Amino acid sequence: MKKWLVAIIAVILSVSCLSAALAKPIEPAKKHKDKSFQLGVEVLLKDQLNLLKGKKVGLITNPTGVDQSLTSIVDKFYNNKQINLVALFGPEHGVRGSEQAGSYVPFYIDEKTGLPVYSLYGETKKPTPEMLKGVDVLVFDIQDVGARFYTYIYTMAYAMEAAKENNIPFIVLDRPNPLGGTKVEGTVLDPKYSSFVGLYPIALQHGMTVGELAKYFNKEFKIGADLTVVKMKGWKRNMYYDETPLQWVLPSPNMPTLDTALVYPGAALIEGTNVSEGRGTTKPFELIGAPFIDGEELAQSLNNLKLPGVMFRSAYFTPTSSKFNGQLSGGIQIHVTDRKSYQSVKTGVAIVKTIHDLYPNDFAFRPENSSGISAFDQLIGNGWVRKAINDGTSLKEIEANWKNDLKKFEKTRKKYLLY
Repeated sequence: MKKWLVAIIAVILSVSCLSAALAKPIEPAKKHKDKSFQLGVEVLLKDQLNLLKGKKVGLITNPTGVDQSLTSIVDKFYNNKQINLVALFGPEHGVRGSEQAGSYVPFYIDEKTGLPVYSLYGETKKPTPEMLKGVDVLVFDIQDVGARFYTYIYTMAYAMEAAKENNIPFIVLDRPNPLGGTKVEGTVLDPKYSSFVGLYPIALQHGMTVGELAKYFNKEFKIGADLTVVKMKGWKRNMYYDETPLQWVLPSPNMPTLDTALVYPGAALIEGTNVSEGRGTTKPFELIGAPFIDGEELAQSLNNLKLPGVMFRSAYFTPTSSKFNGQLSGGIQIHVTDRKSYQSVKTGVAIVKTIHDLYPNDFAFRPENSSGISAFDQLIGNGWVRKAINDGTSLKEIEANWKNDLKKFEKTRKKYLLY
């Protein structure tokens, strides 16, 4: 057979194979319920219902309070004849997740169950005796994202205080830390900068589950609640969220993916400045910028730092809400290339410092309050990092300055690890 004829036949066969491959629909990866992996709520309902039997139950939860089949814990409790669910309590964003960051969630009646829903965000962050009237046990089931300034863990802490004061047992149904449980990074909060975005002196990326944090808070900060943590089964400390059989449910409106959570401990520091942290875009916390920023210049400057596990791409975006609503902003997108070596807090500080240094006449930290504390100080957990950036201190020196406190935290933390 002539060579040219063989070549034509080969091309025809290749095109046919490619067409067949393209015609076949590509099915997305599916996660199936893993019987060896169980969330705290699943362990409770299967093996530890005795903790709730004969008691009037108050439940603190939000849309992340679901089992592996994505059934709400509210429905699981409400439809279980052995559980007497009498009240619901909602953190920031509410039980159904309908509120944006910082929005006050008032008292209301849950349409689906007819149960009262009490707000634990806004005017009342701690359950009052009136809210707890008729409640025999409080249960907490909310997905955290692994950063000190994510407010759900302080909703838990305040509720533990209220439980102690009202002689009510407190149960935490444990869930994974999406960032895994091995990496601990960043500043440890100075108690003088305590707020609802940083109540206790823990590391900014703490590497603990909510159950472990509950035990840590209860003992180290002398809450003294009658605490029970229902552990997960099958979770290992080195597991990121997408290495579990769980589906990602938005913990809050601006936490759409695990990629968001990965950058959040550092990128959220931008909230303490006049630069957009990407709210009002499809990539909150991954996109960072402002009208006064040249995206190419910022991306190149950050890439020149050769930070581990991350690359920066020049990006331009127009937020539809929050800072610079409707204004074209130049900046960068954070691309995590190796999440095991990526250092979120160091990267976040590097971004703030670089923007500060490149645009000194336009960049600003948010104003100080009457006590001389900026929102940036509350997020980073101290006043010295902002001063160091303003004074031109190197990133290496800034990072070295938080290492000693971090080592002390890691040593204490070990006592409360459950997995």
